This record gives sequence, C-alpha cells and structure tokens, in this order.
Amino acid sequence: MALRALAAGGALALGLPVRGQAGADGSNWPRAAAVPGGVARVDLGPAPERPRAWADDAPLLVLGDAIVWTALVGIPLAAEPGTAHIRVVTDAGERRMPYVIAPKRYAEQHLKVAPRTVDLSPADLARHEREREHQQGVIASFSAPPTGALRMRAPCAGPRSDSFGKRRFFNGQPRNPHSGMDIAAPTGTPVVAPLAGTVVDTGDYFFNGSTVWLDHGGGLLSMLCHLSRIDCQPGDRLAAGQRLGAVGASGRVTGPHLHWTVTLSRASVDPALFLPV
Repeated sequence: MALRALAAGGALALGLPVRGQAGADGSNWPRAAAVPGGVARVDLGPAPERPRAWADDAPLLVLGDAIVWTALVGIPLAAEPGTAHIRVVTDAGERRMPYVIAPKRYAEQHLKVAPRTVDLSPADLARHEREREHQQGVIASFSAPPTGALRMRAPCAGPRSDSFGKRRFFNGQPRNPHSGMDIAAPTGTPVVAPLAGTVVDTGDYFFNGSTVWLDHGGGLLSMLCHLSRIDCQPGDRLAAGQRLGAVGASGRVTGPHLHWTVTLSRASVDPALFLPV
C-alpha cells in the first residue's frame, strides 16, 4: 500500500471513501482487499493529468481527478505476501510506490469430471494450448478507462458460490485455483452484462465451453462461461444488465451453472469485490 495511504489511517485498506472519492454513488468500488486474488487501491496523490502506472508490465486502471488519483491493482492468486511495487509516471517524472500484500488461505475443492477433460489427448492438449494463448491476448486488452462507477451487478440470478480461489482437484489430481465465481442456475437462465462493456471475444473453448468476454475499460474485463447460447458478437457495446447469453453446461462442468471471471491488470480477481455485500 502507498505510504500516503498508510498515513491516512488505513482507510484505503478497508475500502472506505477517501478524499476525491465519493462512497455514496459507488465510485469507491471495487472494495479493497490487498490479498492474492484481491484488489489493492494505491493513492497516487494529486496531479493535473491522469498518471500512468504499471504493475510489472501490466498497465493499471487509474481513476480519480486532479485532487487525488488512485491506481487499482489486480493481485494474482499466485502472488507472494509482502511488499510489492508499482511504477508511476507523471509529468513530474517516474517513481516506484509500495503496497503490502497480506496472506490469504483459500479452501480446497474436489470435483469429479469426465476423464478426458483431465487426462487430455494430444489433440485436446494442442487445442487447449492454442486457446490459452488466444485468451491471454484477450486478457491483455487495455482500452480507455471507464467513466462510470465500477459497482457491478450479478450477471444472472441464482445462489453465488464461494468458490473463488479454491485449490481444485479434478478426479483427485491438483489443478490451478478456481479463478472465478460460480452461480447456480438452470440451463436457459438469462445472462447479462455485469457492467457496461464491449464484447471483445466469443467462442467455444475446451474447458470454458461457450464463452463471452466483455471489456469494461482500463484493463478490467469479465468472462462469462459454460453458456448454452450466445446472443452477442464481438464489437457489440452492451449496457449494464443487457442480455448476452444464457446459462448452460458447455465445456468442463459437473452441471449447468455460470462461471464468471473478472480480470484486472491481467490478474483474475474476486468478483465479489465488485458486488453489493
């Protein structure tokens, strides 16, 4: 966390409104949680123009005004606890600013799925590698910062699981932690945009099934997976709440549900941080 934020009595660490940010209209979203899979809010101070900032080589979403600018840092699930830094460039020059990543322990999840989706054939493995490279390019999208509040809505009706960050075991074999939120819903349940954005990718992927990627701006994206149908196409501009598809059970799943991933500065972060409690 920035030194200035520490001096402010930890308000940023708690996700409370700070000078230059209004809490009542939701402009202080997402809630701060400087842990692996969370979001750090780093106070950059005043500047006449929007600063540019990076975490390693990932450009950061910077919001605010000339009174105070704030960088939102998506923290990868694999990040080690401790002090990390971002690089900030303004007309006054370049500087490094620290923030602290606190530890967090996630639960485990054991699932039974079709063996072919765990022990991949050479053809399926080659397909997965192609798709992973393509989606890494999608994740790296960085467009103009959003102009409205970042408070999101759930993309479909249904109970939300607490599966984000869980270390997953498929048929007893360990795999990467779960990088999104699962919402239980029957096939055909409408899926809507959680925040205004542009459709930047659609496709049928080996693990994710029928998928829509939305670019909300400034390196903030949503991925909606396992759909039964897709009702949009790349280039479409969707308003918050506008339908983009329907819940299904495509890809590697144990039943119909929606998987929703939010990425910020190329890291998967907990979607719950963008939702009302």
